[in-house]
Amino acid sequence: MDKRIIYLDHAATTPMYEEAVEAMLPYFTERFGNPSGQYGLANEGKRAVETARKQIAATIGARPEEIYFTGSGTEADNWAIKMAAKAYGDKGHHIITTKIEHHAVLHTCEALEREGYRVTYLTPDEEGLISKESLLRVLTPDTILVSVMAANNEIGTIEPIEELAKIVTERGILFHTDAVQAYGKLPLSVEEGTIAMLSASAHKIGGPKGVGFLYVRRDVRLQSFLHGGAQEKRRRAGTENVPGIVGFAKAAEVTFGARKETEARERELRDYFMKRVLSEIPYVRVTGSVRERLSGHVSFCFQFIEGETVLIMLDSDGICGSSGSACTTGQTEPSHVLTAIGLPEDVAHGALRFTLGRETTKEEIDFTIERMKEVIGKVRAMSPYYVKFAAKDGKE
Repeated sequence: MDKRIIYLDHAATTPMYEEAVEAMLPYFTERFGNPSGQYGLANEGKRAVETARKQIAATIGARPEEIYFTGSGTEADNWAIKMAAKAYGDKGHHIITTKIEHHAVLHTCEALEREGYRVTYLTPDEEGLISKESLLRVLTPDTILVSVMAANNEIGTIEPIEELAKIVTERGILFHTDAVQAYGKLPLSVEEGTIAMLSASAHKIGGPKGVGFLYVRRDVRLQSFLHGGAQEKRRRAGTENVPGIVGFAKAAEVTFGARKETEARERELRDYFMKRVLSEIPYVRVTGSVRERLSGHVSFCFQFIEGETVLIMLDSDGICGSSGSACTTGQTEPSHVLTAIGLPEDVAHGALRFTLGRETTKEEIDFTIERMKEVIGKVRAMSPYYVKFAAKDGKE
């Protein structure tokens, strides 16, 4: 008999919707033609890609010609930042981002620093929020690009990107947002024109891995990232991943069709999860904003434990969670996000993140919390620091 799986790591990836799988299958078999071909079989793939482009564009209020399909959200981030820096390098060499971005943004900015660009990394407040005041203080005549994520993958905080984007755009500066965690969960819109570029990924919303998109406002002179063929209006060479693009569009259709209902349900389960943990497990704090928070995102820091140790023990019960970003699993250093919001290293090491999906049930959350209480109790009992602290605090 298969072990029961309780999947609470939807921020890392999501199970694919059956509807997305079914939509993709014909493009692996009878509709396998290369979209760049000139015959009927190829045209089927071409039409499928352009239909998907229209569907994706509609989800954010964009024009179809402003949507470029990529191999991932990471590629979209790299493309937006590197190529915008090069295209607008004649205006300046200053870029602004935040200390809590995904490494797809941070490492890209670090690469540009090695090429002579100057990057300012904004410090968030203790909830992970970036203020307009902090942004205004660092804008200069040399600033050409500002990149702020729409919602944080580790702590769930939703950033005020509309406000920040307006400030930036009014000054003739490009604004990019990594919306990989926010797309499909928040009502994102580019219709006001303040967002110049936006990155998203299919596998965060029930679509396949290996496909994303970059929205590029029509007046942005973004250079090609991959060179070769004439695909994606000569801006992104390489044969299109037709099945992946079709699956992305179908996943978006399902996600956006039920977004409000899903958000309300996940918010109720999230608040229940957080309330129980805070009331039943001592020496714990919520990370990120309680108010401006993704509906299905739960994250804590527990004192006197190592998050990785607890996750391994929970995994033996089939519970899948995370101690931070899936892209940094295995690192011994504490999360750059948690240290940026001011948490001491010893506290940051006790991070646990649970992210909910449309199949998550209250019963699964109850089981998870009961196991967390047992596991955390066992791990703390083996810590001499905790034993000494508990005795002093009168809790032993």
